[in-house]
Amino acid sequence: MPAIMSVDEIRELQRRVRDLKKKKDAYIIAHNYQLPEIQDVADYVGDSLGMAMEAKKTDHPLVVVCGVHFMAETAAILLPDRKVITPERYAGCSLAESITPEQLKEWKAQHPDAVVVSYVNTTAEVKALSDYTVTSSNAVDIIRSIPEDREILFLPDMFLGMYVKEVTGRKNMHIWPGECHVHARVTPQDISRAAVEHPGATMLVHPECGCSTNCLYLKAKGELDVDIKVFSTGGMVRYVKEHPDREYVVATEVGILYRLSKEIGDGSDRLKPLREDMVCEYMKMITVDKLVRSLEEEIYEVKVPPHVAERARVPIERMLQLSSKGR
Repeated sequence: MPAIMSVDEIRELQRRVRDLKKKKDAYIIAHNYQLPEIQDVADYVGDSLGMAMEAKKTDHPLVVVCGVHFMAETAAILLPDRKVITPERYAGCSLAESITPEQLKEWKAQHPDAVVVSYVNTTAEVKALSDYTVTSSNAVDIIRSIPEDREILFLPDMFLGMYVKEVTGRKNMHIWPGECHVHARVTPQDISRAAVEHPGATMLVHPECGCSTNCLYLKAKGELDVDIKVFSTGGMVRYVKEHPDREYVVATEVGILYRLSKEIGDGSDRLKPLREDMVCEYMKMITVDKLVRSLEEEIYEVKVPPHVAERARVPIERMLQLSSKGR
């Protein structure tokens, strides 16, 4: 966990970040799970899809990605002529590490005619072996865009995969058994407990959560009397912005609460985490002092080998093209 700094220390570091951004003509893109002090100095804060779309739009020579490593890789793939850096080179992702290129090659060999759909939480090498890249906000739409007679290999998140399979009704969709260590611990019992503790609250559930498919099933059967909305983090932000007067219990990484509180304003006490322990230690590795050093020294640059980037760019571009039609 990051070292504890005083408010004055944080503010001084944030001032330095803003000065360095101007001096270097840099653009900072951050994920919704980042620390509040990082979100406050970022030029853009969003989910994985939003970060990718923003990266492609920016014309700044230096792009700083405050998120886990695959997010910086995606930006580097989309911006081959720019310098993309990350403040923490060891900020990995348990989900991205749950499948290797070698495992995907073997799986593809078993299903040679299948369409490979990879969640954005994957390495550049895995994306390079894929036909489509998706995020939690567009996975359903992209699966529906694939002809129904085509077999699909969906990887690596099994909970998102099960959710998408349930919503789309696809019978010929195979799912890789990977998971995010933060989201996997959530159970339907957590939702039931929160419903008792916060009657009338809307449950905002990320589709990566271990409970998402079960909750939809139990709600359809009338066995779970609670208002559940399954959204990506970007979807959560949009929904709360549109309905600022409601009470919410949020089932995803706790960093999103700060972003949502900015949308609600004085009503932030109506935002509750489903579980206090939903903390991604990789996201929290990026701190404002590391961001200052990264800007000062222009480290750590993220580079993807050209032959990998060229192949990985194809499924990413397909994702962005399909997503832009619905945003």
